[in-house]
Amino acid sequence: MPAITFEQEFILNEHRIYTSKPLRTLFTLERLSKEFFQDDFAKLMQGITEAKNQVAAVSHFAKRYGMFFANQFYMLAAYDMVWDGKHTELHFDVTKEYGAYTIAMFINPNDFRYVKEEEREEVIRKILSKQGYEIVQQLRNTTSISPLIIWESFFVHLVNQFEKLLEDPSTAGQAMDDIEILENPEVWKLFSTKSLFYEYTQGRNPAVLVNQPIRRSCCMSMDLPGQGACGYCPKTNK
Repeated sequence: MPAITFEQEFILNEHRIYTSKPLRTLFTLERLSKEFFQDDFAKLMQGITEAKNQVAAVSHFAKRYGMFFANQFYMLAAYDMVWDGKHTELHFDVTKEYGAYTIAMFINPNDFRYVKEEEREEVIRKILSKQGYEIVQQLRNTTSISPLIIWESFFVHLVNQFEKLLEDPSTAGQAMDDIEILENPEVWKLFSTKSLFYEYTQGRNPAVLVNQPIRRSCCMSMDLPGQGACGYCPKTNK
């Protein structure tokens, strides 16, 4: 397993992903797959965030988890690395940011591995299926949240990461190759007949999408105390 550098540690921390052990584990990603936990998950998130309703609370979790999802692609493009740990090893705990309670993520840094070029497309397919689609379905079991809201919350972060990668000459080529893979319907075929990422971006350069109201769904961040509509919200144009 590759050792995590200080630079990589900093990038993980920027995405609210930490390699230290949490003081406690509120739950793991694996626990989210359990029906008994799904019944109480929305209530738990509403209690943490003080959201006005459970859909907004679960949507907030989707945005937080979306940072982990997007970070997988950043590490892949920048370092040819991917976190390949089990869902039992992705831990969540409560943290406080800017005066509000939210969720932070904790992983084992020893679970990263290098990705060979010939397996790159298969690795991306696995991320989309196991860390994308399956989590979307599990969150849908917790409350009446639209899958579009969840996927677009993932893609908001993903576009941000690709915008940074494309700005850097050392990562731009690989980032563009990975975008082409994400736009290929073949890597989505396990659960979709089209590229959901392409549906979101319409093939546009990430540089023109950052902080633009390109979402078709609202993440309901304005239903959380101290937050307003995000820069991607379709309601921004209204």
